[in-house]
Amino acid sequence: LQNPEISGIEYQQGTLYGYELREYLLEKWNRKCAYCGTTGTQLEIEHIKPLSKGGSNRVSNLAIACHSCNQSKSAQEIEQFLSGKPDVLKRVLSQAKRPLTDAAAVNTTRWKLYHELKSIGLPVEVGSGGLTKFNRCRQNLPKTHWLDAANVGKVDTLIIEGYQPLLIAAKGHGTRKICRTNKYGFPIRYCSRTKIHKGFQTGDIVRAVVTKGKKIGTYVGRVATRKSGSFNISTKSGLVQGISHKYCQFIHRKDGYAYRH
Repeated sequence: LQNPEISGIEYQQGTLYGYELREYLLEKWNRKCAYCGTTGTQLEIEHIKPLSKGGSNRVSNLAIACHSCNQSKSAQEIEQFLSGKPDVLKRVLSQAKRPLTDAAAVNTTRWKLYHELKSIGLPVEVGSGGLTKFNRCRQNLPKTHWLDAANVGKVDTLIIEGYQPLLIAAKGHGTRKICRTNKYGFPIRYCSRTKIHKGFQTGDIVRAVVTKGKKIGTYVGRVATRKSGSFNISTKSGLVQGISHKYCQFIHRKDGYAYRH
């Protein structure tokens, strides 16, 4: 939202209004009750100055409150409701008038990113957080990062059967430590300075086709190497130890990231 602190016809109306407003207020009030600070419960939109006493639907007159506080306050003036909590009263009134923290910086960054991507010629869809949530909830989809990304912009129907996200995690390029230590800080194991053993290094993705012995089978995953040539492979089903380097073939060289479905 470029300028969320507006009211009336200036604020976008229609089906998305409730989603946009609620998401904005949740972010503004840090997803906790404005009055008691509780989290992890159902939060409701609350009028700081009651409508019955001249309050408006302006965003700066709205807060997020738990059901208990919302019912307790009812149609009271906030000064009356928080008469015994002057610090809370001061904080609520101050935060109510303040726009969403860092909104200007976020808006500037997002539009810069948008124009850069458009200049490359990529198809780019944009939308607000409220629109994304509306699209996801309308299709009864679970909240995950990849489904949120897929629901950005105009989405009629999202067909996700047969699709699986590739999860990428940064793992770095090892360590510069010369030894491992116990919980007291004393060295217990020496770290070899040699990273590559038998042509492989820890972090490579390999396929091992074992044709004899107790571990006959095919194993695909991240390899942990040893100088002896007996490797460990982390597969989807678990860790497989003691696989000879002779059975291993490269799929992907180590690049500092881990990949899984």
